[in-house]
This record gives sequence, C-alpha cells and structure tokens, in this order.
Amino acid sequence: MSKYIPESAMVIVAHPDDAEFGCAGTLALWAKHGARIAYVLVTSGDVGIADPKISRQEAIEIREREQRAAAAVVSPDADVTFFRERDGMVEATMDLRKRLVREIRRFKPEVVITFNPHALFVRDTYINHPDHRAVGLCCVDAVFPAAGQPNLFEELEEEGLVAFKTRKVYIMMFGTDAETSVNITETMATKCEALEQHASQFREGAPVDMLREWASENGKGKEMDYAESFKVITLESDEDWEKYKGEIAVRYA
Repeated sequence: MSKYIPESAMVIVAHPDDAEFGCAGTLALWAKHGARIAYVLVTSGDVGIADPKISRQEAIEIREREQRAAAAVVSPDADVTFFRERDGMVEATMDLRKRLVREIRRFKPEVVITFNPHALFVRDTYINHPDHRAVGLCCVDAVFPAAGQPNLFEELEEEGLVAFKTRKVYIMMFGTDAETSVNITETMATKCEALEQHASQFREGAPVDMLREWASENGKGKEMDYAESFKVITLESDEDWEKYKGEIAVRYA
C-alpha cells in the first residue's frame, strides 16, 4: 500500500495507450494532488492501426492525437514528448539511452515509471511486446547511472541539462510479483476515460470492464477497491532527496 505523492513524475513507455493500461490511475492520483506529469513515448504506435487504407503517417497523427487527449484527461498540463522511433523495431541502444537522459534531465522527475524489462510472459495470455522490454531496459539504464552522472553524456551539460538523480523508479507489474500497490479508487474513472481516448485501438469501445477487473484484483486483500501494482526502487532516501534538491536549486540559481 502506498500513499506517497511525488512532486513530479515521468512515465516512459513504447506506445500510445501503454500508460493508460499500466499506470494512468496512479498518474491521475498524483496530478490531482499537485504533481507535475510528463509522458515520453518512444514510438507513435505507427503500426498499431491494421488498416491498409491508413498510411503510416496518418496512423502517427491519429495515435499522437489520441495520446495527447488521454494525457490531458489525466493532467491538463501534462508534458508529452514523442521520439517517433519505428513501432515494433525499438532497440535498447546508446542513442536511445541518451535521448531518455535528455528528457529526464530536462523535466527532472522525482519518479520515473516504466516497464519491467525482464517480463516476457504476462499472466498466461500475453507475450510482452519487444518494444516494451527494450524501452524498460533502456529507461532503467538512463535513470541509473546516466541521468545523474555528470561525466556521462557531458555534452548535455553543455546544453544546460545538468545531471539529475531521480528519487524513485516505479516498475509496472500488472499484478505479478508486485510489492507496492497504489490505491486508485478515486481515479479509476479517470483511468477508464483516458483509455477511451484511444478509439483507433478498439473496434467495440475501450475494454474498461477489463481495466476495472484488473484493478480490482490488484486491490484484493488491501482494503482498496481498485489499485495499480508496481515494484518500487528507491534511489534517494528522504534525507538525501531534500539535500539533493537544495543542491539542484543552487546549481540553477
């Protein structure tokens, strides 16, 4: 169970709708309590519309528009960035790591949310998308040590993007081996509304009943009607985080 509210959070995912399935309830909860929210989409989901009449460029425009609408449901002021890597062909390269470091140093999120890079099979019905695994691995490597190490990608420091250490990493676990549950009962409706913005992905409407079922399962035995589940890695203690924030303030003064 977690009642923690960060000052800022960045979700780093592969495709439009990934965040809505995995963590939109948590993002909405944090935004409701004042957190700044950022989305980084490594692809624009350009192969995610299986219609030969729709070109790749048209698909990009549709899915980016849907993602921006979904982010606005969660947080009207959400910061949304698309890398536009090829959907289905993402690799955990050094170039991608650097791009992620740039976004982390720019936005300075207290929390980063991403995929479990080691999850190949989810439940007994899903093979985890290779883009999810690649983005999860690259994101973890970007958070630590790269984003917080001034002697890595020092050319970013020359651009004014100084080293920044994220406080916590939340790994989306979809109920498997999760150690932390976030009570999203008050934002479950927001999570469903955000998913509904991705109309191009659902022939018969967004599967909000499935979302509620998953979230209900995650909340069982925890006095939560609905929950999202994560593994949480704490990189900076409360004491070090307060001290570090002060040092950052001095560097930016």
